[in-house]
Parts: sequence; C-alpha cells; structure tokens
Amino acid sequence: MVLMSKPEPMKIDARVTLDSKRGLYDLRFRALGTNCRIQYTATSNDHAASFAKEAVQWVAAFETKYSRFREDSLISEINRNAGVRWTEIDAEVESLFAICDDLNFMTHGVLDPTMLPLIKLWDYRERHTSIPSDDAVASVNALVGWGKVQRRPGGVYLPEAGMSLDLGGFGKEYAVDKVAAIAVGQRIPACLVDFGRDIHAVGAPPNAPAWHIRLEDPERPGSSWGSLAATDTGIATSGDYRRFFEHSGQRFGHILDPRTGKPVYNGILSVTITANSCLEAGVLSTAVFVLGEEEGLKLVEGVFGAEGCIVMNSGIQQTTKFYEKLVDN
Repeated sequence: MVLMSKPEPMKIDARVTLDSKRGLYDLRFRALGTNCRIQYTATSNDHAASFAKEAVQWVAAFETKYSRFREDSLISEINRNAGVRWTEIDAEVESLFAICDDLNFMTHGVLDPTMLPLIKLWDYRERHTSIPSDDAVASVNALVGWGKVQRRPGGVYLPEAGMSLDLGGFGKEYAVDKVAAIAVGQRIPACLVDFGRDIHAVGAPPNAPAWHIRLEDPERPGSSWGSLAATDTGIATSGDYRRFFEHSGQRFGHILDPRTGKPVYNGILSVTITANSCLEAGVLSTAVFVLGEEEGLKLVEGVFGAEGCIVMNSGIQQTTKFYEKLVDN
C-alpha cells in the first residue's frame, strides 16, 4: 500500500458582490469544471466574508482531492495503481465510497463510478471521424463495474489494469449539498447554491416566498419552458443537448448507459428532479435519463420527497406532484 503525499490545494479566484436592492450577497467562481454561484444573506459584511471563505476553501480542497483531471489527486493515484497495488484512503473517502454503494444500488447500477474508461471512449469533446466498434465497446465496458472494486478499512484497489474511477457522476451535487450545509452551520438564513445548474436552496430570499429556478428548454437552450419555486430542496437537470458530438447525422450525447456501454438515445431530451438533497436529485435525474420514461418515473416515485419531470420529443411527463412546484415564468 502506498500513501501519496498531500497536494497543495488548488487556488480559486472568487468574487463577492452585494446586491443591495435584493439584499443578497453574490459569490461567483469557477471550480469543478463549471461556473459556481452562491447567492445568500448575511448579518454583516464580515459574516458574508466568513461564509465565502469557508465555502471556497472547502470546494478547493474537494476538487484537489477528487478531480480525475489533476495528476496529484487521490482519484488519479487510485487509477494509476489499478492492477498494481492498493492505495491508502482516509475515513472521508471511505464515507464517499459508501455513498457510491447506496447510489449504485438505488439506480439499478446506472450510477457507476468506474465508468471512466467508457467516458474516455465516447468523449464528446474529441473529433470523432468514426464511432467505436461493438468489439471496442465490449472490451472497454468489461473494465466497468463498481462491484469489482476491492475495499478494506483504510484501502482501495482496482483489480484490473485499465480500470479507473470518476466521481463526476455525483461529485458536483455532493459538493453543492456540502456548501449548503456550511451555510446552515454559519447561520445563513437564505442561500442558493448553484454549481452549473445543480442546485440546493436553503430558506427563501428576502421579500419572496421562494427561490425562483428557471427550467431550460432543451429544444431552445438559453430560454425556459417553466420555473420552479424552491425552498429547502435540491434540484438537478440532466440532458444531452449541450454536451454531444454528431457522426453521420446521428447525435451521441455524453450520458452513457453502463448496461450497453453506449450513449443513451431514447427520445428523452432532459430530466429535472427535485429532492431532499442535490445529490439525490442529480443521481435520480441521470438515472431516469438512462432508464427511460416508464422505469425512470417508477424510480422517482419510490424515493421519499422526490418529484420529477421528463421532457421528451413527444411531450412532457411528470410525477404526480411535480406540478405543485411549478410557477409562472
């Protein structure tokens, strides 16, 4: 077992402004591969600065440790050790992997942190002059399977060379919830954490009954088809209308189905979920996108506090109480 040296936390350039008209501080920065924005109230400028500092420091430490794009991250170390040796992990990592167990089970295997080989095979950011053959897909997909990962107290091991982890399937949503918890811990009465449209709403903004969250129209990106009223809830939307590549007239999105090893193509344009946490909402939205309308809606209906909406080529389908959260644009 090898213990890696602790890397220096990444530096985040953050900016806080005060919207005196709305009574909200507005913290913005770039992290976790997306634009991050936190709108919140505070009792004073010092209070606002204290929360901003703690939130940004936590995000920086999280990305430093778990980003697959950093060579010095723990995740990259685990991946380099695949098929070679065990990697030492701490209690926090063990807790995250326990969450992976629950999410993998809840989503019928759709959430799988070992899908990085497939993600690289179908990378939408590359120029694809051809698409992977069925044999290539099968070969790479043989490396995927959360159940293959070996764990023991203080250690983790990927038993096959070429296996690799990526927490991108839920890491951003997990971070959103953690920052919302920091706000609650600092007695911030109202806070909207929005990391690339993965959202956790705490309380309600001044002089309003709820936060107003627009739902993007997947057929007209940049415009909205509706809005949600959000208080003390998590919200996430999954769709492939922004991240995809085209080949021979067919679109291949970034959301993959580990059961087939291929991008999902089932008529769903986007899925929006509200749940008790952003983590639940994000994982469910992706799972519904992969599982399809019928099985996906059944999954959401079975999760306490969750509601969902599926936008398809043929129309919109909702769980029984999703409409109660909709408000006029």
